[in-house]
Amino acid sequence: MSSAKAYAAYKAKEALKPYDLQRREPGPHDVVVDIQYCGVCHSDLHQVRGEWGFDNAYPMVPGHEIVGTVEKVGASVKKFKAGERVGVGVFVDSCRTCESCKEGLEQYCEKAPLWTYGGVEKETGRPTYGGYSTRIVADENYVLRISSKLNPQEAAPLLCAGITTYSPLRHWGAGPGKKVAILGLGGLGHMGVKLAAAMGAEVTVLSSTDKKREDAKRLGAHHYAVTSDPQTFSKLANSFHLIVDAVSAEHDFTKYTELLKRDGTLALVGLPAKPPTIVPFALTAKRRAVAGSQVGSIRETQEMLDFCAEKGFGADVEVIPMPKINEAFERMLKGDVRYRFVIDMASLKG
Repeated sequence: MSSAKAYAAYKAKEALKPYDLQRREPGPHDVVVDIQYCGVCHSDLHQVRGEWGFDNAYPMVPGHEIVGTVEKVGASVKKFKAGERVGVGVFVDSCRTCESCKEGLEQYCEKAPLWTYGGVEKETGRPTYGGYSTRIVADENYVLRISSKLNPQEAAPLLCAGITTYSPLRHWGAGPGKKVAILGLGGLGHMGVKLAAAMGAEVTVLSSTDKKREDAKRLGAHHYAVTSDPQTFSKLANSFHLIVDAVSAEHDFTKYTELLKRDGTLALVGLPAKPPTIVPFALTAKRRAVAGSQVGSIRETQEMLDFCAEKGFGADVEVIPMPKINEAFERMLKGDVRYRFVIDMASLKG
């Protein structure tokens, strides 16, 4: 076992505090990662506060947007060597034997992926602890390579916000000739805009206020529509091939479904706590679909990282020291970040 410094929620709804944890010794296929940066995802806040109704184990160390360098590797590791820059995302293992895993779609593992935090390690039976820490141990098959072309601070949120929006954009064919809307310009949405524009789609941002119009343009959006204006829904009816819905607050699915063209898809990546309702006629009238998408596979995540490196962009970030995490959570609830907090782990190692 090796020690690591961390911040943890000791109980639901309590502030995060310093925590010392033990990482397992690396097995033959494991990679030990010295964590440099970890992004702050809204799901971290939901999880540590017990807002999704899961049977969470505490103390909980959140964080699944991890970038660092390889400290050492197990004897049988072939993919990585010490000193290389790598990433760890939302999950660190899966059953590897179900149909989804065999197809390279580990995020849909029928036995559920092993989440980077809040899961149970196969090797030890102990809880998995996330990236709000100085070190992590993960199987080489669930570790990603981070190009030197990417700023490591900006690369961290790609491990969740990036792949969560990239996967539905790729799956539903965003590209030249396609009209794509991104609903909600936050941590997820801002990456959706960048990625959809880089894929060649015509991109519209749908936002509740006019405050982020200039940001949307800078990020690559071609159009901007304010959804608090009722005329927006009549003007944009039957407009989009795909809407990526990144809103986690309660909202009217029916209104947004009616913005889709025939055979269009409303792809959900935001996770509202309250179950939504939808008028069936909004779907049947144009053979529209409402679908969901859960992060992406390891293969697809590596593809996304390489795509971002080739295009020369990461996330828009505000870097914070670890002791500022509780303040960052409160600011995130108020939408006071453009667009993703990233923790500098040097602040925890000193």
